[in-house]
Parts: sequence; C-alpha cells; structure tokens
Amino acid sequence: MTTVLLVDDQSLIRMGLRLVIDSEPDLEVVGEASDGAVALDQVIALAPDVVLMDIRMPGVDGIAATRRVVAEHPGTRVLVLTTFDVDEYAFAALRAGASGFLLKSARPEELADAIRTIASGESVVAPRVVRRMLDLFAPHLPSGADAAGSSDVDPRLAVLTPRELDVLRAVAEGLSNAEIAEQLVLSTTTVKTHVGNMLAKLGLRDRVQAVIVAYECGLVGRG
Repeated sequence: MTTVLLVDDQSLIRMGLRLVIDSEPDLEVVGEASDGAVALDQVIALAPDVVLMDIRMPGVDGIAATRRVVAEHPGTRVLVLTTFDVDEYAFAALRAGASGFLLKSARPEELADAIRTIASGESVVAPRVVRRMLDLFAPHLPSGADAAGSSDVDPRLAVLTPRELDVLRAVAEGLSNAEIAEQLVLSTTTVKTHVGNMLAKLGLRDRVQAVIVAYECGLVGRG
C-alpha cells in the first residue's frame, strides 16, 4: 500500500484528491495539511511514501516545504501540484527536490498513475520539459538561486568517469536511454548501468535532478 499526504490550503481540493486516491485499492491517504509547516509535522508523524504538495500556500509555501522534506526525510517523495504546465514555481519546487509535477486539471487515473510512478522511484516530468523550464526560468527562480553561468565544470562532477559525464550531459539534453545508446554507441543495458552509477555518485534521486545538477554545474548551458 502506497501512503499519501495531501498538502493544499483549499479544503475542497483536498477532499477531491482524497476521494480519487482512496478509491484506488493500492493507495491510501494517511493525512492532510493546509500549509507547509503542518505538512512537515505530518511527514514526521506519518512517514508517507508520497506527499502531494501544492506550491502557493500561506506561511511555509510548497517550495520551502519540499526542500525540507527531501533533505530530512529521504524515504518520502514529493509530487507537486500546479495550475500551469510550464510554471516557474513548479520548476523551483523541482529544483528543491520534488520528483515531478502534475496539473491540478489532470484526470483521476493520471493522478493515481503519477503517485505510483513517484513511489516507485521514477519521475513524472520528462527531462526535455525540465530543460525547457531551465531555459525559461533558471535566471529568475523564486527560490533566489542563480543559474550556472560559468564555463568551468563544477568540482562536484569530479567523482564521475568521463563516460558517466557523457551520459549525464546526454541526460541533461533530454535524451532517453535508447537515444543515449545510439549517440554513444553503447547498449541500452550499459547506458542504464552508467545512469544508475551517475545518480548514485551524485546522490540524486532521478533523472530530473540530474538535469538540474548538470545545468547548475555548467555541464550544459541555456539555449
């Protein structure tokens, strides 16, 4: 059973989300929160598998709450709810460690599938979408962080082999494993191994985080 915490300042939205999630035999809502501060307390108390997180809330917003959840509770993953598919606040939440975002207008089955995907360790936003968001919003993040602008490779990448750097660069360009295999003349199995090693060495959860780190480290640039 995958457990879910609902975080939204609107009670009607939480009610609707609960109805959808609790109708699935393998999903269960274990708690609700109306702001980020309450959400953090609930994560400590309930240790949910997935937090369904609104972004714009009074007090502690979804970006700050996401950053805390990811840093302090690695067993819990965050799925951000957003109104627009290209949203600077949604991107800032991804940069803070969320594993994906979902439109509030998504169909019930899309919501359920997204929760399952997040819980399994994958992301629910394609790397190409992250690159598009990087190009649009990285210089203007509401989190106040700056995009990488230096041509020097960040020392964080020193732990990677040259081939792993190639793979990271390709992931950051939004390529799938099959496309990376074709580009680097490798088998898809070998690419999958390199991707796993690269994520582990950099301490990243998924490909979305890899795209952001590659961008921050100057391995790829805007445009």
